[in-house]
Amino acid sequence: MNGFIVAATRSMQDYAARVTGYLTKFPSFAPMAETIDGVGMLNTDRFADGEMEVSLGRSVRGLDVVLFACCSRNESNLSVEEAKIELYHAVDALKRSQARNITVFEPFISCSRSDRTTRRNSVGLWIHFKTLSSLGTKHILTYQLHSNKSESMLDPTICALDDIPALTILEKYLCDAYIHNYETLENVVRPGWAFCSVDAGGEKLARSFANAFGAPLVVAHKQRDYSRSNAIESINILSAEPVEGKVLWVVDDMIDTGGSVESLIRALGPLKPKEINIIAVHAPFSLPAPARLNQLIDEGLLHRIMVTDTVCPCSLPETIPNLEVVPSAELSARIIRTLISNESMSKLMRSFDAEKYLKSPNLFNQ
Repeated sequence: MNGFIVAATRSMQDYAARVTGYLTKFPSFAPMAETIDGVGMLNTDRFADGEMEVSLGRSVRGLDVVLFACCSRNESNLSVEEAKIELYHAVDALKRSQARNITVFEPFISCSRSDRTTRRNSVGLWIHFKTLSSLGTKHILTYQLHSNKSESMLDPTICALDDIPALTILEKYLCDAYIHNYETLENVVRPGWAFCSVDAGGEKLARSFANAFGAPLVVAHKQRDYSRSNAIESINILSAEPVEGKVLWVVDDMIDTGGSVESLIRALGPLKPKEINIIAVHAPFSLPAPARLNQLIDEGLLHRIMVTDTVCPCSLPETIPNLEVVPSAELSARIIRTLISNESMSKLMRSFDAEKYLKSPNLFNQ
């Protein structure tokens, strides 16, 4: 096992502390509880002219460093720009301090949607990846990138990228919180639930839920207006079974301004489902998302919203009713344990099977 340490920029120190807490519960890491916790070792100074410098409070020479960061909404209320610059400075400081390998763990990469070259435009995700790898990052970990093609932006001989599916966290939570046993899965979920994509591109995400629970799939075909950001022209609903009377779960990788899900839910309403819920991995909830979601809840069109905590959830439960935030820190700890122990990542990538899980509740932890 390689010597390693877990660090964090100001944007994700509480989250990283929870991860190290889970890490020290693993028997093989328990004796290293004090040495692996470097969450507070980065010091960030701001100068009068606005410039920044990051320094280390301890030696990392010869160690593998896992650095947590978030450039979206974060616990320190840093802007996207400041959070990114701090991350770049932190990687540079670690490299200059002779860390052996630097792994950046960004549970949510905020620029993941900037992956197209359809106009005379910059490509934010490529800039981010290029900067991190050029500064010396050897490995990037994240949850649920917006597009599979994003994985090809990095040269794996320079910097590896692992995009971990976070759907399993949400699928397991559905079983634990709402299904409980195989009989409910068979008699209630399979005949009475359906999973719906936000658009044709999101069909793969919704299909993974439909396959995991053996429930019907509904596909929404969304026509965008690419001359404007977050603009939708029309939505067509495609389903092999009637939606009326079913519990619908709208599945997406993220909710940003809420425009897509609002349009979709208003299109689904006239089809008379029993209730409509939202499942999303990432929850940036940029304005005016809270107002849009609250309006849908007030009108009785939206029942509940389920997201993970890959984006700082501190203020969300108070501003949006019926919001359920599913923690991801334990899975992040398992990912780190797998990497540091040089074990196979395949068990973290496998598809979830609700029937197997409910018949053997310890399956997820194996």
